[in-house]
Amino acid sequence: MSTPKTTAERLVEATRELLWERGYVGTSPKAVQQAAGAGQGSMYHHFSGKPDLALAAIRRTAEEMGAAAEAVLGGEGSAYERIEAYLLREREVLRGCPVGRLTMDPEVIAHPELRAPVEEVLDRLRDRLAEVVREGLDSGELRASIDPVEIAATVVATVQGGYVLARATGSRAPFDSAVRGLLSLLATP
Repeated sequence: MSTPKTTAERLVEATRELLWERGYVGTSPKAVQQAAGAGQGSMYHHFSGKPDLALAAIRRTAEEMGAAAEAVLGGEGSAYERIEAYLLREREVLRGCPVGRLTMDPEVIAHPELRAPVEEVLDRLRDRLAEVVREGLDSGELRASIDPVEIAATVVATVQGGYVLARATGSRAPFDSAVRGLLSLLATP
């Protein structure tokens, strides 16, 4: 039996979903309150305003993204197999990345406090991927000529760019094609 969510929790979850769907500008306090089944007083009891609530939601989304990546990258298998598992893991490709989408929102990018969790999770992801690539280099599994930092950036760029291409075409095919192409470049000849 699950514990009922608190009002604050419902507000954060509703905001996360609305940010993913509509972005910061399109997420009004009224829409959050309606989605959470909470009144205006409840919202302002728990959060000082939209930026405070959005920050809690963005942090939660970033934490979940980081944890999901670490579950795969820190798992079993060779470096290549873990990168492959990360690239092939289940995603809602046509919805885009809930964190990456925020980088396209001028209000988030202009607000250092809202931008910080986005920047931090992407930096941690690149750093973790670079560690996995270094492991592959140390074990001789990956080509010695590759640069771990550049490959990590390429993996993140492939995923984020794949989301954009998939959303633009209304098909996950461009995402899948980009992932397959990157994996073929990483595969040992």
